[in-house]
Amino acid sequence: MQGMFDDALNLDPGFADRFEAQPRDPCQLYLISPPSIDDGFVDRLAAAFEGGPVAAFQLRLKGIDEHAIARAADPIQRLCAQQDVAFIVNDSVSLAKRLRADGVHLGQSDGDATDARRILGPSVQIGVTCHDSRHLAMEAGEAGADYVAFGSFYPTTTKEVEHHPDPSILSWWSTIFEVPCVAIGGITPANARPLIDAGADFLAVCGGVWSDPEGPASAVDKFTRLFAETE
Repeated sequence: MQGMFDDALNLDPGFADRFEAQPRDPCQLYLISPPSIDDGFVDRLAAAFEGGPVAAFQLRLKGIDEHAIARAADPIQRLCAQQDVAFIVNDSVSLAKRLRADGVHLGQSDGDATDARRILGPSVQIGVTCHDSRHLAMEAGEAGADYVAFGSFYPTTTKEVEHHPDPSILSWWSTIFEVPCVAIGGITPANARPLIDAGADFLAVCGGVWSDPEGPASAVDKFTRLFAETE
């Protein structure tokens, strides 16, 4: 099987050996900001953190310049640090470096993981969007990504999507490779279990928390209970 992967993608022959899967930790929550935020968002984020453990928070704001994002990021980043939550910047390696963020998430048009590692250093977490593609995921792993993200698994209103993978891609990845995989796209407490059962290491959630009618703390609590049930 390793040879088939290597031949198909012309990968380093030692890649699969380096990333041979090990027993995995329980799934965790990876929170993503809503498409726009206001002055009260820090309080909403604090409420979300009160609902249960959150492994990482990604600041994903589109259509505004990096100076505005940097200003908005300051109190959010401080709150994440206080709560021991990794602070991830979406799309921009330069902004991640400017903010000294814990990580950066790269779309397929946002640069290469190898270049990001050179710019940001060895300790910064680098994630790569891989849509529904095994090819892209293995390339990202070989380039040194700290996690690969698959999706959108469910319909979502937070961004336009073209790719809709089957949960089996999570099983395939988690069975073979050690690099964590993130499931993203329209995930709620009601539809998350198949993704957890398939092997997702993290669930990247946006609307499933911020649009919960009972509030963000309740939503995070629901995910926390779900993770505990599936350990």
